Amino acid sequence: MEIQRAVAADAGEILTLQRAAYVSEAQLYGDPYIPPLVESLDQVRKAIETGVVLKAVEADRIIGAVRGTSAGSTCLVGRLAVAPDRQGQGLGTALLTALHEQVPEAEVFDLFTGHLSEPNLRLYRRLGYRETHRERMSDHVTLVHLRR
Repeated sequence: MEIQRAVAADAGEILTLQRAAYVSEAQLYGDPYIPPLVESLDQVRKAIETGVVLKAVEADRIIGAVRGTSAGSTCLVGRLAVAPDRQGQGLGTALLTALHEQVPEAEVFDLFTGHLSEPNLRLYRRLGYRETHRERMSDHVTLVHLRR
């Protein structure tokens, strides 16, 4: 497995991976319209062109991806996605670690996840992220904001 910068030509495969990875989150929250599932191909392509998007590749297949967007001295982390058949094998850790290395000018890294997403929360805490606040989005979704 190799971690590389994504290019615009990867947008379709990254979008497919993202949708596959986030179906379980949509089911967990009972909401099929979460942003990672309704994002367009053009939006993914733009994210690749304007930010840092890393992909994990194995045998010519993208098996994971993560995004980082700089905002001053902060890197906003988003759309960490690992192929469902590869989850729990350390790819999320590898991708986040690589993102931290790819954006050395960032003094802090911010991200969020849903309050019911325990595996995600465990991963982020293990990598040094600490909860900063919670944001109630609806009756069934509260976002947990974390910072490293």
